[in-house]
Amino acid sequence: MERARSEAAGAAGGDAGRLPLAVVVVDGRGLVSHWSTGARRLFGHPREEAVGAPAVELMPVSGAFEASAYPVGGRARTADPGDGARDVLWWAYPLVGPGPERLLLLAADADRVRPPDGVHDRVAPGFALHTDFPGAGELARRLPEILPGMSPRESGRVAAQVLELGYPVLEFQQHERVPVTPDWGVPRRVERRARLLRAAAEAEGEPGGPRAAAAERASGPEADLAADLEHAAVRERLEFLNEVSSRIGSSLDLARTIQEVSEAVVPRFTDVAGTYLREQVVAGEGFPDGPPDATTLWHRVAVEHDDEPGRWDDVVPVGESMAFPTHTPFFRCMTTGEPVLIPRVSEEAGRAIAAQFEKRDIGPLIIHRSMLVVPLKARSVVLGFMILLRHQERPEFDDMDRVTGAELAARAGLVLDNARMYTYQENVAETLQDSMLPRIEPRMPGCDTATRYLPGTRQGRVGGDWFDTIKLPGSRTALVVGDVMGHGLNSAAMMGQLRTAVQTMAALDLPPAQLLRNLDDLAQRLGDGYLATCLYVVYDPVRHELRMANAGHIPPVLVRAADGRSRLLELPTGAPIGVGSVPFETVTVPVAPGDRLVLCTDGLVEVRGTDIGDGLAALCESAAHPAASMDAACDTVIRELARVTATDRGGRKDDVALLMARLNGIAEEDVAVHPFPRARREVPRVRGFVRDRLHAWGLRGELAHSTELLVSEVVTNAVRHARGERIVLRLVRTDALLCEVSDDDAAPPELRAAGPEDESGRGLRVVDRLARAWGTSRTATGKTVWFEQTLPRAGSSG
Repeated sequence: MERARSEAAGAAGGDAGRLPLAVVVVDGRGLVSHWSTGARRLFGHPREEAVGAPAVELMPVSGAFEASAYPVGGRARTADPGDGARDVLWWAYPLVGPGPERLLLLAADADRVRPPDGVHDRVAPGFALHTDFPGAGELARRLPEILPGMSPRESGRVAAQVLELGYPVLEFQQHERVPVTPDWGVPRRVERRARLLRAAAEAEGEPGGPRAAAAERASGPEADLAADLEHAAVRERLEFLNEVSSRIGSSLDLARTIQEVSEAVVPRFTDVAGTYLREQVVAGEGFPDGPPDATTLWHRVAVEHDDEPGRWDDVVPVGESMAFPTHTPFFRCMTTGEPVLIPRVSEEAGRAIAAQFEKRDIGPLIIHRSMLVVPLKARSVVLGFMILLRHQERPEFDDMDRVTGAELAARAGLVLDNARMYTYQENVAETLQDSMLPRIEPRMPGCDTATRYLPGTRQGRVGGDWFDTIKLPGSRTALVVGDVMGHGLNSAAMMGQLRTAVQTMAALDLPPAQLLRNLDDLAQRLGDGYLATCLYVVYDPVRHELRMANAGHIPPVLVRAADGRSRLLELPTGAPIGVGSVPFETVTVPVAPGDRLVLCTDGLVEVRGTDIGDGLAALCESAAHPAASMDAACDTVIRELARVTATDRGGRKDDVALLMARLNGIAEEDVAVHPFPRARREVPRVRGFVRDRLHAWGLRGELAHSTELLVSEVVTNAVRHARGERIVLRLVRTDALLCEVSDDDAAPPELRAAGPEDESGRGLRVVDRLARAWGTSRTATGKTVWFEQTLPRAGSSG
C-alpha cells in the first residue's frame, strides 16, 4: 500500500497521489441515488437537490448512458458549477448482477489531473495495492458503512467486481465520503494476481505453511484494509456529526431549531425523523419537573421524511400530543435516557406500536423498517426524543449508528435546551412587560387617547418601551412615553421600575422638568446600567396648553385641527435618564380643541443603516392623514411607517410604543370659578354659588345636595387652616363633576379618626365616604383639595 502511494505521488505530483473524485451512483432509471461530497464540490449541487434527480441534468455524462460497452470514460465541460465552468474527466462502471442495474460514475477536475509523460491515454482510476488479496468478504462487509443505501448483497456484488473484473477499488482519504486513488503506474490485474499466488505458494512452503500464510494475511493487506475501513467509517460519522453541528443552532427560535435538526439527518442518516418534545418545553414553561412517566404528554413538533409527499402528514400530523405506554420503545428511551435500537421492526412489534395511534394505521409505514429512538437530553433531563426509521432497502441501524445517533441527539439536545431557555426567558420578559404596560382608558378629561405596542421582530427584542396616561388634578392628563436602552428581561424589569416612579412623581404634580430631574437621580441610585429616554407631557384642557420636558427622546408630532398640518415640536433634547447632572427644561405649547399629539419610541421611525430623518418625515406625513377614529389613526401610522422602514435589512427590528391623543379641551361654559375671602361667613355663599351653577348645568336632586355638603366641608377646612386672605373654588364639568378648593397652605389635610367628643376631623371622613374620588396636590403657592362626583347618565333625572 505504501509503495502504491509513493508511485502515485511520483506520477500525479503535488497531492501525494490522491485526487478527490466525485462519486455518484445512478439507478436503472437514470436517477441519482448517491451523491458524494466531492460531487457537490465539483458540480455545485447540494446532496438534497441531487438525490432523486436525473444524473444528466446535474453532470455532463450523457455518454455514460449511451455506451454500448463498459467501462467507459470521457471529458466534458460543466455548464454552471457555481464558480465558473470547468473541464472534468469522468468514468462510468456498470454495477451488474442481482438487483436493479446501476452505474458507478466517477469524475475529477481535469485541471488537477497531471499524469506523467507518455501515459496520457491511460488516465483512469486505478487499483490500490493493498486490495491485491482475496478479501472480498471483508470489503463487502464494510462497504455498507461507506456507501449509505447499499445492502450487504449489493456490496458483495460491488466487491466481487472490484476483485474479479478489474473495476476501481475505493480508498479512503480525509475529504471524501467515498474517495478514489488514481494511479498511473499500477501493474495489470493478472500480474498482481500472479504475485499473490506466488506469495501464497511460498508461504505454504515455509515452516508452518498455511498457518504462516494466515498470519501474514492477518498482519498484512487484510489487516490494513480492515483498519482503513474502520478508520474511514469512524471518520465518515465524525464528518457527518460536524456537518450536522454546523447546520443546527443558527437560531434561538425553538421551531426553527427543530426543523434544522430534522433536515440535517434526512436523508443522509435516516429516511424518516419524527421529533417529540415534552409539553413544558413546547410551552416555554421552564425546565420539566421530574422524570417522564406513562401520563407525560409528548408533542409531535416535526416529521421529516423522503417518502412520497403527504404519506405521513395525515397519519402522524405535526402538532398532535400523546402519551406512550410503558411497553413501547419510546417509553424506554425517554425514561432511561438511552437510545433504543430495533434492527428490523417485526409485524408484531409494528402492530403494538401502531395501536398507540388510535384509528390511524401506521403499521405499513414502520413494519420491516429499521428503527432507532434517540433521546434529546440536556443536563441529564430528557426534553424529548427522535424516532428514526430507515427503508428496507437501506442497511439496518447498527451499534455504530446507535452511537452516532446518541451523539447527534446529545448535540441537538443542547441546542434545543438553549432555544428552550431563550424561549422561557422571552416568555417571562413578555409576561412582565405585558403586566407593566398600562390599560389606558380611551377617554380622559378633555382628551381621547389610543395606543399601540408592537414587540420587536429580531431575536431577543423584548424591550423596555413603555407609554402611560396619568390622571392629574385639575382635569389635566400626563402623557408619557419612554424607552429603556437594551432588550430582554433586565430591560423589561427596569422599564417597570421607571414607569412606577413616573406615576408616583406625577401624583405629586411636579413640573415636567423637575419630574425628569428626580427620575434621573433615581436611575443613578438604582445602578450604572439604568439608561432610558423619556418624554413627559402635561395637557391642561382648561388652559388649552401642553407643558412638556424631554430626556433624550424623539420629539412629538402635533397635528393642527385648523388646517390638518403636522410638525415636529422643537424641544430641548436633554440627555437620557441615568446620565446625571444634565438640566431639563419645561416648554409650554398652546393648542386648540381638536389638535392631535403623537408620541412614539424610535423603533417606529428608525431602521439601522438609514437616516432617522426619513422616518420622522414619514411620521409627520402619516399622522396628518384624516381618520374616522383614534384607533384608525394609529393603524394608519403603523401601516405607513412599516412600509417606509421595509428595507433590504429586514424592516423594523425594535419594539414600538405609540401614544396618540386628541386634545378636545374643555369649553368655557363647563368651567366655573369663584374666588372668595377667607372668612367663615363666606361658606353659605359658596354653597349658594355651587347650587346655582349645578342648576344651570341641569344637575339637581341628590347629586346637587351631596355636592353642596362636600363643598361646605372642604371650604370650611380651608377657611380654618389657610394663612392667606383668598381662597378659590373651581367647578369643572366633563364626564364627571370636579370640585377644587385652592389655598395658600402647603400642608395637606389628614384623614383621621374623630372621637365622639372631638370638634374637628369629621369633614374629610364625610368627603371620603360620599365622593367618588378625592385627593390633594401641591401648587406653586400652596395646595388644592379636590373631589369628584359621578354625573348621571344621559336621559336620567338628576
